[in-house]
Amino acid sequence: MLVNLYCTHRSPPAITFPHRLNARRDRSDSELGAHLNGFMGFVMDRGRRPMTATRYAVLQHLGRVQHHVSLHVDEAHEEALTAWATAANALLFFEDATVRDPNGLVIVDPGSGDPEPGARVPSPTDARARKDATTRSLAARSIRIVSSLPPSISEVEVFMRSPAEVTSRCFALFACAVRAESIANGDPIPSREILERLPHAVAAMSPSERRFFDAEAPEQRDVVDHVWRYESLAALAWSLSILADLPFPSAICDVGGLAQRILGLDPASAARLTLRPAPAILDALDLTFRVHWAVTDARVNGGPVPRDVDASVVLERRRALNWLTRTEDVDWDELRMAT
Repeated sequence: MLVNLYCTHRSPPAITFPHRLNARRDRSDSELGAHLNGFMGFVMDRGRRPMTATRYAVLQHLGRVQHHVSLHVDEAHEEALTAWATAANALLFFEDATVRDPNGLVIVDPGSGDPEPGARVPSPTDARARKDATTRSLAARSIRIVSSLPPSISEVEVFMRSPAEVTSRCFALFACAVRAESIANGDPIPSREILERLPHAVAAMSPSERRFFDAEAPEQRDVVDHVWRYESLAALAWSLSILADLPFPSAICDVGGLAQRILGLDPASAARLTLRPAPAILDALDLTFRVHWAVTDARVNGGPVPRDVDASVVLERRRALNWLTRTEDVDWDELRMAT
């Protein structure tokens, strides 16, 4: 039988059972992204199927795929195939157009788009444990999260941005936030003056940031949005240990203290910055993801409003952590942060 496997594990194990390899590619293949986008369209029947918890989890999985393997394997080796797919954290696509979990249960039926009972989108062990721990900690704060919300990205899936890339993004965010704050206060600081203190910031800016930074009279909405980028900056500064703590998102960050620390970075100290261990960053990401869901559910569906949560802080923090962990694997301007 021919089976296509979509693996999110960065380094899946060697395939040791008898098989005939048809094709194999990873993210270095420029065509894989387009293929995965087409697969997502198939899962949603080109937008004709409503979003469900299972389909959302399938889309999240496909967005994290690192390896696509196509092979022929005899049915006598299905047990070995299941074991490999579990270790590689893979979804399987068969010739009958079914999408299946590692145990062979249908997750996406080609006709209805629905799963069969017991089918589950796979997740690595650490991601499931992180979800459970976050859910318990939020329940202690009386923030209830639906159990169907999938785990976030795992340690074996994540490709963090480099410390140098994160540091550059910090400078770009800071420069735009300072300009926005000065405009909001009615005393605009010229862009050239900001760049005298932050000469490398402009090279790291996204296209939309550069347009805002260079505009003589930017739109008020853009000004407000970029002032809030201090919260994105705070999350990234924490990831580099520039800030010691990333508290629960109940209040805005200490902008003055944050600015002092960013301005205090000279080229030598900036070059020595390293990221915190992946588990700490992923813990923060998972918590932010679930709190963002709770905030969105309250706004859109009338769910219970989370107490002691600043929705704008949550949004900006998730923006930064999604970018840092490549959860969406897109550039800064393309971040969407669906819940």
